[in-house]
Order: sequence, then structure tokens, then C-alpha cells
Amino acid sequence: MRGANSEKNNRGDAHFVRVKSLGLTWHLDGAGFVCAIAYGVLAWFSLQPEFLSLGLFYGLLSICLAATLVAFRGASEQPLTPLRLLLWAGCFHVIGVLGDPLWEDDFFRYLWDGYRFYETGSPYGIAPATFFGDGTIPTIFQGLLARINYPDVQTIYGPTLQYTFLLSHLLSPATVWVLQLLYALVDMVLILLLLRLASIRWVLLYAWSPLVIKELAFTAHPDGVGVLLLMAALFCRQQKMYAIAAGLLALSVGAKVFALLLVPFVLWRLSLRYWVIFALVLTALYGPFVWLGASDTGGLLVFTKEWQFNSSLYALLLQWFEPLSVKLMLGSVFLGVYIGLFWQHSKAANWQMPRGDIIFGVFLLVAPVVNAWYLIWLLPFAVIFPRLWSWTFSVSVLLSYAIGINMDSTDVEPFLMPLWAVLLEYGAVLGAVCLDIWIRATGCNCFSGSAVTLNKSSS
Repeated sequence: MRGANSEKNNRGDAHFVRVKSLGLTWHLDGAGFVCAIAYGVLAWFSLQPEFLSLGLFYGLLSICLAATLVAFRGASEQPLTPLRLLLWAGCFHVIGVLGDPLWEDDFFRYLWDGYRFYETGSPYGIAPATFFGDGTIPTIFQGLLARINYPDVQTIYGPTLQYTFLLSHLLSPATVWVLQLLYALVDMVLILLLLRLASIRWVLLYAWSPLVIKELAFTAHPDGVGVLLLMAALFCRQQKMYAIAAGLLALSVGAKVFALLLVPFVLWRLSLRYWVIFALVLTALYGPFVWLGASDTGGLLVFTKEWQFNSSLYALLLQWFEPLSVKLMLGSVFLGVYIGLFWQHSKAANWQMPRGDIIFGVFLLVAPVVNAWYLIWLLPFAVIFPRLWSWTFSVSVLLSYAIGINMDSTDVEPFLMPLWAVLLEYGAVLGAVCLDIWIRATGCNCFSGSAVTLNKSSS
């Protein structure tokens, strides 16, 4: 009798677990369905000739955010399978690819660069404005040319990205959907990689992130390419595949100079030959373009010298100091934090995943320009080292689209944010930082079970 009762209880427990798992599965799928509907509505409006209202944009993304948080809160390790996470993430990316870019026109430059790369072997050295009135430019590319922003500035995009622009041109010239599809696929590969590095529940926050879907799938920003290469380099470094790590790191730097910030952390304690591999790959990327007379440095110099947008400390200090003085002060602050982080990293007995969240977070805090898609560089580290401030920033940075032209406002300059938007954006981040400090001080287990999964066995 005792054995029969035990078997009955076991069957009852198994049934309870199946029912609970099924309930959580429907819970997750329901949240995914809500997100898919909201992204679908956003994609439909993006295709309409009418001006998309900022209120509708924020409303739909708020629905996606709320559904994502519901899925994150209700999911546990067992019912939240990688397949289900990937299926829903793939669905959101496909919807984004079917829509048109939102609030951005940078893709016209990407398509133009791809055309110039194909025609001349290099997209560098000549600003688009040089071709105004040039009758030899095909009509379809004249249309692109007329819509490029800052046409008097040479391209700022690195050679790794230029090859993706060239690929897009070869597949379908002057059409953005190829870039959207390419960068969506790249992001799906990044999600697969993150599943090897961190808790699946935190990967869900990245895979379903409204910022990620908007910036990569809808708007076709290429930063995901550099981020994937950087995270792949870190993964290979962790797995002791040092030569591959060095090569991938160089490719990431060739995508965007942001990746330079992680170079010392990846190559530290490696022999000279891996530094040589890094240098050779970087030389192979830039060499052909430099040989032809130019690279991305010309445009980057203009960018770093003259541009300012959505900055926090930089904009604040400009009220009292000259731009150069502010850059020197904030640069010194960042350098101090950076050296401190590297010193901690170098003291560890075994190689550890660097705190890229803090490095990129402080960098964005002092930067003169903080575009929303820059947060893509921070978010994979927010998956590995989850903190409230980093995920809050990934939401509040979307307020950077609240500029005069998008608000159809006559009171705010077309490409400036109103003061309330800046205060709300960075005020939310500051509040989240304070809450993180309180959580750490009180020993709250809000982020337990979410650290790097591979560090336990890394060396």
C-alpha cells in the first residue's frame, strides 16, 4: 500500500509539473503574440505615406516592453526553451524586416556607400555632395544621394561594415530590405551566442528588446555586426581559441572603433603572435582603402570634433566650459575608470569576461553623441552582468527620438531634444543606478542566478 501511494503521489507531482509548465508556456506564448501584434501594427504604419506619430510609436513599443517583462517575470529555466525564445525572436525580426526604417535615414548612406564601393573599389575619400548635379549617376542612386544626411561629410563607417553594404548592393542595389534582413540574421546569431554565455531568461530580454528590434530589424543599423564579432571574440578568448579571437576582434574594430575599448581585455596575457594576428587582420581590412587614398578617419574626425546629440555630462558641462576643456575633463574621468577596471581585470588569476557594461556605460555617459543604437554595444554585457540601470537605459534612450522634427513641433529645433526628454531619459538611468546600489547594499537577490555561465570553467 505504501508503495502504491508513493507511485500515485509521484504521478500526481508529475502531472502538476506538466500543468505548471504548460501554463507558463502559454504565458510566454501569449506575451510573444502580443509583441508580434504590436510590432506588426508598427510595421504596417511604417509603410504608410502618412507621418507616424511619436505617441503611436512609443505606445506600441510600450506594449512590447510590457509583454516582454511579463514573459521575463513568468518564465523559468525549464519551460523557457531556447527554441521557443528563438522562434519568437525570429518572428519579431521578420516583422521588422517587412517594415520600413523608422525615424532614421542613415540607410541611404549605407546604400550609397555600397554603390560607390562597387563602382570604384572604395567608398572613402569623396563626400556625397561632390556628386550633386552629376548626370552620370544612375537615376535610382540620384534619389539616394538627395536623401543622405550630412552629404558634405565623408563616410564614417569602417571597412567591415562596408563589405556588408557592398553585399547588399550586389544582391539588390538601392533597396534597404537586404540590409534589414542581413542585420536581422546577424542578430539572431548573436542571440544564439548569448545563450552560450548567460542565463536564458536574461537572453530573452535582449532577444525581445524593443530597442534591438527597432534599431536592427526595422532601421537596419549595422552595429549588430560589430557587436557579434566582439562577443564572438570574447567567447573564443574564453575557450582558449586565441588566434580566432584576435582575428574576430580586429574585424569588430573594423566595424566600429567602439570595439577598441575591449582590445586590451581580450589580448591581455596573450603572446606577441596573437597581437600580430590582430594587427595583420586590421591592416588587411584598412590597407586596400588606404592604398587607394582614404579611409573612414576623415569622416570620424569631423564627427568627433563637431557633432553633439543626446549627451548628458557633456551637455551639462558645456554650460560653463569650452568644448575642448569639457572633452579633456570627461576623457580623464573615463580614462580613470577604464584603468581601474583593467587593473581589476589583470589581477584575476584566470581570465574573466570584462565588464563591458560599465566600460560602455561610462563611455556613453561622457560622450558628446549618444544615439539609441549605441546601446546595442552595451546590451550583451547587460545580459551577462544584469543590472537595473543598463536595461533602464535601453528603454529610456528611445526618448532620443523625441526631437523637434519627429514631434512636428515649431517650439523645438528640428534635430534637438526638449529639455524634459533629456531629463527623463537620464533621470531614469540615475534612479536605476541608485536602486542598484541599494540592492547591493542590502544584499537583495534580485539578480541571483544570472551571472556568466562559462566563467566557472574559464581560464
